[in-house]
Amino acid sequence: MHYFAYASNLNRKQMAERCPDSKPKFIATLPNYKLIFTGWSRQWQGGVASIKPFRGDKVIGAVYEVSETDLKLLDKYEGYPIIYNRLNVIVWTDAGDHVEAMTYIKIEQSQEAPPSREYLAVIQQGYRDWEIV
Repeated sequence: MHYFAYASNLNRKQMAERCPDSKPKFIATLPNYKLIFTGWSRQWQGGVASIKPFRGDKVIGAVYEVSETDLKLLDKYEGYPIIYNRLNVIVWTDAGDHVEAMTYIKIEQSQEAPPSREYLAVIQQGYRDWEIV
């Protein structure tokens, strides 16, 4: 199964620890969504990432191949189905191909909140891991 990561799970070290069977595949873009930070995480001491439909915007992330075991682990880490829901999406590769993938979207998005510096640093490392920035 393809999993589209767009925040802290871009961080390859974190993803390898959380989902040992996962395989990094490629950078991808999710059109007509934007990245937001919302709610409050005790673990991260700040807002956490989600995506929100937004025409004309895009979210850059990466796709991992995950096993059923990894998917169950991801569900646990993401708080599915209480904090995040699964969402089937179509993402685009740099080569212009579209790929079906699953991602997570936060259920409650009403209160945007800034992320902690620590959480942001994990995400930024993920962008460096994938050479997105």
